[in-house]
Amino acid sequence: MTEPAEHRPAPPGENSATTPGGVRCSDAERAETESALHVAVGEGRLTMAEVEDRIARVYAARYRHDLAAITADLPSAPDAVAGWRPIVSAAGRQVLTDLLALLGRDRTVSVRRRLTVALVTLATVLVAVLLVVLALHGIGGDGFEHHELGRE
Repeated sequence: MTEPAEHRPAPPGENSATTPGGVRCSDAERAETESALHVAVGEGRLTMAEVEDRIARVYAARYRHDLAAITADLPSAPDAVAGWRPIVSAAGRQVLTDLLALLGRDRTVSVRRRLTVALVTLATVLVAVLLVVLALHGIGGDGFEHHELGRE
C-alpha cells in the first residue's frame, strides 16, 4: 500500500538536513499558497490551466522552498496593517465625506444620500441630548420616587 506523497519519507539523501531550505511545509502553508494562487487567477495573472497545474504542485510539495518556487513569479501580497489605525482612518474619511455631503460641498452625492446623512445626524444628536438630559435628571435605582408618581 502506498502512502500519499506528503506522508512518504524523503528518498535517501533528501532530508531536511541536506536539502537547501529543507523545512517541511505544513497543510496551513499549502492552503495559504493555494489562496495566493486563487487571488492571482482572480486578478488575471494566471489562467485556469496554470492555476490548476500549480495547485497540483502545491499539494505535491514537501518543503517550503517548493511552495515559494510555485509563487515566485507572482507579486507578494501587501502586508495587512494590524490594529485600529485602518479602521479609524476609514471612519474618519467616511465622516468627512458625509459632512461634505451634508453641507452640499460634494456635488457627486445624490439628494437621497444627503437626506439620509441629515436624518442620521439628527437622530444621533437627539439621542445624545436625551442621554445628557437623563443623566442630569438622575437615572438611577430610585425610579420615579422623587417625582411622587405612583403614590397615593
